[in-house]
Amino acid sequence: MALTNQIIQDRLTQKFGDQVTNFQEPYGMLTFSAPKEDNLKVLQFLFDDEQLGFQFLTDLQAVHYPDSKGAELAVVYHLHNLKENVRIRFKVYTDINTPDVFSATALFQAANFMERETYDFYGVNFVGHPNLIRILNVDEMDYFPMRKEFPLEDQTRIDKDDEMFGR
Repeated sequence: MALTNQIIQDRLTQKFGDQVTNFQEPYGMLTFSAPKEDNLKVLQFLFDDEQLGFQFLTDLQAVHYPDSKGAELAVVYHLHNLKENVRIRFKVYTDINTPDVFSATALFQAANFMERETYDFYGVNFVGHPNLIRILNVDEMDYFPMRKEFPLEDQTRIDKDDEMFGR
């Protein structure tokens, strides 16, 4: 029997009840969220369940939603079932003032560098990560450049002529 989005949603709801929410299917990819405290439980279930078998972490990143008070940062996991060729997206949200999310490195070795990059650019503190240090930016950097707290351009520059940029 083919693994469908409905089967995945039913299995998750069966196991976690109303802890898993926001089920959507943008472009056919099942997307859902859970509380950040349960991220490892959900990931472990998706990995271990024989019917689901999401044992490949394709990508892990963050998104900054500055207008969502209390849930400004989202950590997004893209998982792949290689046997059935099915992909899903799993999100956990956290407050920007306490951006602590449990590390998935014990389950997925590939999460190591992805979590370091997410920390480096968004400031998500992956609790339990074996070496959570900056990976691309300089160590002295005291901010997280992918957050939407900073303007895209330096407004004080005088060497740019707006007319040349269609403004």
